[in-house]
Amino acid sequence: MAPGVARRARRRPPRSVRSARPVGVRARSAEDWWWDRLAPSGSGYHLLQSDSMLLVLPGPGPARTRVQRRAARRTQRPVPPASRAAAVKARPRPAPVSEPQQGPDPGWGDRIPLEILLQIFGLLVASDGPMPFLGRAARVCRRWHEAASQPALWHTVTLSPPLAGRLAKSGAKAEKKLLASLEWLMPNRFSQLQRLTLIHWKSQVHPVLKGGCCPQLRVLEVSTGINRNSTPLQLPVEALQKGCPQLQVLRLLNLMWLPKPSGRVVTPGPGFPSLEELCLAGSSCNFVSNEALGRLLHDSPNLRLLDLRGCARITPGGLHDLPCQDLEQLHLGLYGTSDRLTLAKEGSHLLTQKWCHALRELDLSGQGFSEKDLEQALAAFSVTPGASHPALCSLNLRGTRVTPSTVSSVISSCPGLLYLNLESCRCLPRGLKRAYRGQEEVQWCLEQLLTSPPSSS
Repeated sequence: MAPGVARRARRRPPRSVRSARPVGVRARSAEDWWWDRLAPSGSGYHLLQSDSMLLVLPGPGPARTRVQRRAARRTQRPVPPASRAAAVKARPRPAPVSEPQQGPDPGWGDRIPLEILLQIFGLLVASDGPMPFLGRAARVCRRWHEAASQPALWHTVTLSPPLAGRLAKSGAKAEKKLLASLEWLMPNRFSQLQRLTLIHWKSQVHPVLKGGCCPQLRVLEVSTGINRNSTPLQLPVEALQKGCPQLQVLRLLNLMWLPKPSGRVVTPGPGFPSLEELCLAGSSCNFVSNEALGRLLHDSPNLRLLDLRGCARITPGGLHDLPCQDLEQLHLGLYGTSDRLTLAKEGSHLLTQKWCHALRELDLSGQGFSEKDLEQALAAFSVTPGASHPALCSLNLRGTRVTPSTVSSVISSCPGLLYLNLESCRCLPRGLKRAYRGQEEVQWCLEQLLTSPPSSS
């Protein structure tokens, strides 16, 4: 053997000898490397180990966290037989000391900074809503309760009683419990609430919405679903105006809505100066009158959408007195009433003459206006020389007494008309009593009206 090779052979021990280490000397683990890398001594941070995560938190950590972790790891690591025999011969084994089993820190949730918790909760609330997550998270610990109580997380809330199909007695009990929870949430969590939706709601709303609990509320929607509610739902108009001065959208869908009587002398409320949408639509006749509508909209000049479908007691004169001047969508259809119950009305021209410059959608379905009255009303959309075309793009005349000449005139005057409903119009020729969608179908209807002979059926 060459001398150089012999020297290298003597210098390099065998692989089995190199891998053997003295008793008590161990290799540096990856966890120790991450510990010194992420939270070195004197950095002002410490590591916190949980079941499935490793957190880097500011501030000093526990006094003996690293020592205790290493001790627990030594007790769990299997010792080779040779090392165990050598250790027994070297010194006697001390008596085993019962130590508490090291588990996850029970207070790790309290050590997460509040700012991080708010960001995590905000992501969950944005995807699933604040209920019921925030209510359950508030029971974890004090820090989570503090984070879940922040009003900034309660911007949008949707509440509904249990699913239909349960017994009426159990459903009423659950709804009563939900109402009690809502009464507690109003003053304690809803100071920055912006959108509140109550689905399938049959309880009274006035114990909840009175007072100044929701000064930032923008959207309020209360609905009972498709089932008719036989119990009139009272709404404190003046109290709602005081408690929600920034309300922009108010929807009371399919409710037997009845304004709460306020005594002999009705003191006008502050109104809704920012209201842009009011929807009182329902599948059955309700008790909304011109007086109730005036109490709601007496100070709403910015109203853009007014949905009064099913409100048979509203008259054109009451609508003409409203302060809004730029109404874009007006829905007055009567879908849930019979032709025998439809009363003859007059004054439809008061609506079109006031809002013809801004109206984009007009729904007069089922209204009992006469042929002459409708002709006078739709004549307001006629283009005058030098004026721009009307903005009307949707017109619903289903079940009215509109005549072919009136329909031809309004189609010619509104080139942007994209939807026209002429179903059940008795004064139109056969074959034309249907809904037209799109500009091509509307123009085809105009051609048929101009070429077809007059017919009374």
